[in-house]
Amino acid sequence: MGMTEAEDECIAILKKTGCSGIVIEHCKTVEKVAKRIAEKAIENGQKLDKELVIRGSLLHDIGRHKTDGLMHAVEGVKVAKELGIDERVIKIIEKHIGGGIDKEEALRLGLPENDYVPKTLEEKIVCHADNLIATTRRQTVDEEIESLEKKREFEAARRVKKLHEELSRACGIDLDYI
Repeated sequence: MGMTEAEDECIAILKKTGCSGIVIEHCKTVEKVAKRIAEKAIENGQKLDKELVIRGSLLHDIGRHKTDGLMHAVEGVKVAKELGIDERVIKIIEKHIGGGIDKEEALRLGLPENDYVPKTLEEKIVCHADNLIATTRRQTVDEEIESLEKKREFEAARRVKKLHEELSRACGIDLDYI
């Protein structure tokens, strides 16, 4: 199956901004999972914009050409704004880190004071699809939680579990099985 115009366009943007091959492969892998989650949610009666999920998942790590830490979301927002990317995609880029980081935690982590908690279904889907991909390998939610707990990121682990449960309900199936 060929790529859509949206997919071609987003991959061209990642290349143009200098994202590495591994970041592009990661984004494509996240997109595959995000698209499946979106399709399942739609089948289960949820209203959402699938093309927005595609664009957001492909561009979520656009800031990684500058930095690897949590700041890649902040850098990604800057780059996306400079490129005139849709504001809804920019929100996805901004809110995909750490399973959703609130203002207080953002300050503790050295991020600009902001609410990085995904609000829309599209934002939540991309955020969680990213949680389910370790570089380019699909993992279970428990593997992601275990990895976060090893790093003593207990709040993030709790949020990831909550997001998994919420989206599994929205899709009518445990996301580990799609």
